[in-house]
Formats: sequence, structure tokens, C-alpha cells
Amino acid sequence: MKIFMATLATETNTFSPIPTGRAAFTGGGREWFRNDGSRHPATTANIPLIAWRKQGEADGHQVVESICTFAQPAGTTLRDIYEELRDTLLADLKAAMPVDVVLLFMHGAMVAEGYDDCEGDTLARVREVVGPDVKIGIELDLHCHLTELMRSSATAIVTFKEYPHTDIGDRAPELYRLCLDAASGKTRPVMAYHDCRMIGTFRPTQEPLRGFVDRMMAMEGKDGILSVSFGHGFPWADVPDVGAKVVVIADGDQAKAKALAARLGRELWDLREAITARLDSIDEALDAVLADGKGLVVLADAADNPGGGAPADSTFLLKRIRERGITGAVLGCFWDPQAVQFCIEAGEGARFLLRVGGKCGPASGDAVDLMVTVRKIAPDHSQAGLSGGRSSFGPSVWVSADGIDLVLVTRRAQTFAPDAFTGLGLTLHDKLLVAVKSSQHFQAAFAPIARQVRYVSSPGALQFAYAEIPYTRLASPFWPRVADPFAVN
Repeated sequence: MKIFMATLATETNTFSPIPTGRAAFTGGGREWFRNDGSRHPATTANIPLIAWRKQGEADGHQVVESICTFAQPAGTTLRDIYEELRDTLLADLKAAMPVDVVLLFMHGAMVAEGYDDCEGDTLARVREVVGPDVKIGIELDLHCHLTELMRSSATAIVTFKEYPHTDIGDRAPELYRLCLDAASGKTRPVMAYHDCRMIGTFRPTQEPLRGFVDRMMAMEGKDGILSVSFGHGFPWADVPDVGAKVVVIADGDQAKAKALAARLGRELWDLREAITARLDSIDEALDAVLADGKGLVVLADAADNPGGGAPADSTFLLKRIRERGITGAVLGCFWDPQAVQFCIEAGEGARFLLRVGGKCGPASGDAVDLMVTVRKIAPDHSQAGLSGGRSSFGPSVWVSADGIDLVLVTRRAQTFAPDAFTGLGLTLHDKLLVAVKSSQHFQAAFAPIARQVRYVSSPGALQFAYAEIPYTRLASPFWPRVADPFAVN
């Protein structure tokens, strides 16, 4: 068989002040490859491609690649950029025809000017090229908008099951097998959705959602059920299909897929209060840190998570730590290329007044002026990323001021792992707290070194009062804005 594969992905926060343009996808140092993404070291963008090539070649199939690009989450993608990337993928597909299977890695929450559903649009155009019989599979982030156009265009949709997304590489072989089995006639996948009509943030690392995900996975491969996914949804997008949904793939039995999706969706609805993530106010989190000063406390600055499209330069938590006179604090990673450049010009050991953060708009807060000492300059700093890849920060610096250490970076990326700090020479074991610009992906690597983890709700680009998110295009009522959205037509 001939397998065609590509990655075209970003997560779009339509409320973010940062536009997503060409440089976000193809600029220097970005995760951009053409026709050979699977042959490069692992990054978020190419982990599925690596798995698909390895399996395809081991099974004796021909593998053809197109583009591989994953832009850092931000605001709406410019129309011409999306169309250019999509059309490049389609041109490569036409050149590769005939193919038996198409495997795509996309995010599921990509929005461009004029396209609320980039994944659905791409899938539909791929279907037009390959015809009704070719099997099309797509791997999505669980923070996706599961649309009817996606379902009707694809043979199989598989989302990540874990958050943090430690299973990107695990889901890829599942999708491969679903599509190859279908292409060889062993199975006949049919898909069904259930709309849970809830919007929130959900953590599979915690009960009762942990148990639900484990039960969901145990159903796969039994009684004609091929795959089950829980799409959490991505709350910060003003598009018609926001919200949590379940997708079930059954072998030839649409009614069975629909019934199981509905059953699991009702279970999630019944668990809605228990599984929706709770966050502390800034002072509640700092009170918890000070209540017992033994051991490191990790604070998630969730509202300024660049992985959700936030700028990663907000100062609300930093300012309150300073106002309360707390020392032994580490914060990062701040996206502040200008401040990084000033530190590079000053050199290691220099002491000068530096303005930090607060540069991208109201969600960033006010800039903070600090008399800093430049402790370390790294020309190309990086950290451990998701599912075994690495994430680059570009030129970066460690500065200290008044008992507080900050990491400032040139490339905007959320903080995944302790080496975002220790890679610059910082120590964490002797600190009181470390505040990371992340909502949940930090958890896998930081929880083992922390006496406790707290999630902080501060002002920022990610609004966690879901009922107050100013949607204008959401097609259906949802909880928590409506107590019983199923009672509303």
C-alpha cells in the first residue's frame, strides 16, 4: 500500500492578541519540514510521522510525506498562510496519487480568517482528491473542536487521551492500525459523536477523570468497539463547535457507536462538577506556599499559558510575590525578547535596571522594573518537551533580583520541565516556590519534585470563568452558563 502523511497544526485562541503568520509555521527555528519530517529528531510536530514511517516501512508499505509544521498556539491564523500551507499539502497529495491511506496530524482547534474549522476544511479537500474509498485518519489534540465536517470526511479520528499530552506517540500507532485494517478490508470503521454540552478544563491526572479514561481505554478492541476518544474541547475560541464531546469508532455498527458515545457522554455530564479543574486566587496560592515552608511548591500561572495562546509575559503573579516580600521564588518562562537582548548586551554578571513583561496588552499586566543581575546567558536554550521531544526557547537568560529568579526567553513556549530552569544553572531544590507559565503540561515533569502543585487563576488571556467567556458564535447552550443545556432547544 501507499501511505501519505503530513502535519499541519496550531491551536487558536481567538481572544489572543498575537496573530499567527508565516513565521509561526516556517520561520527560523520553527518545527517546519518539507517531505522529510519523520527523519528529524523528535519534536511535537513529527512524533506521529516518525511512528507512521516506522510502522509503514516495517510492514512493507510505501510512505510519502508532505509538510510538517506545528505553530506555537496564538491568535487567528492569517487566511493566506493557512491556504498556502493547506494547498501545499494538497498539491503533494495529488502528486502522490494513487494512495491507499492518508494519515494527518492536526490540532483540532486551528482557526484561520474565513475558516472556523481548518481541520474539517483540510479533511474535506483531501477527501475530494482521494475519493470515497481511500482511508483517511487524523490524530488530534484532545483540546479540539470535533465538527461534523471532520466526522463526515474522515475514516477515523483519534485524540490524545492524556493531559499532559504524554501519549502523542502512543495514539499514532492506534490510528495507523485503524486505517490500515480498514484499507485491507479487516474492519469497517463508523464514527459517532456525543456532545456533552459542557465547557471546562479537565485533568486526567486526577480522579474521578483518571478512572473514566482508564475505563474508556479498556473498552477498545472489545465487542466491536475500535476506538474511544474524549475531546475535552478548547474553551478559548469563538467558533460554533466549542465544547466537550465523545467520539466512538465501531466496526460497521453505527447504532453501537452512537449508543456508547451517548452513554459515556452522560457519564461525563454526571461527573461535571467533580472533573472541572479548580484554581486558586493568587493570594490563596501564596498563602498555601507560606503555610509550610518545607519543600518546593509549584504554581501554575495558568492564565498566561502560551500553550493556550497567551503571551507568556504577564506580571500579575510576579508583582504580588514582590508586594508580599516573598523570596526564594523562581518564575518563568517570560517571553520578553527585548529584555533578553538587553541582558545579552550587558553580559553575564552585569547589574542594571531592567523592565520585564507587560508588553502585549491588558492581559499582560504592567511591566515591572527590577534591578537585576544577569546570572547566565544561553544562546540557544531548550527544555524537555512532550512525549519525548524537545522544545526550544532560543536565546535566553537567567536574572535575579531581590531574592527572586526569572528566566526570560526569545521563543514563546510554555514551561514543560525543570530543565527550563536548571539548564541555565538554577537550582530548584532549595527554593520555596517555582511559578511556571503553563496550565497542565508541566505536571508530568514537575510533580515528582514538588511537595504540592497549585493551579493559579490570575488575569490573563485564558479566562477560567467559562460562563463569562464572551462567545458570539457558539451554536449550542452549555454548562456552566446554563444549568441544564439539554433542556434548551
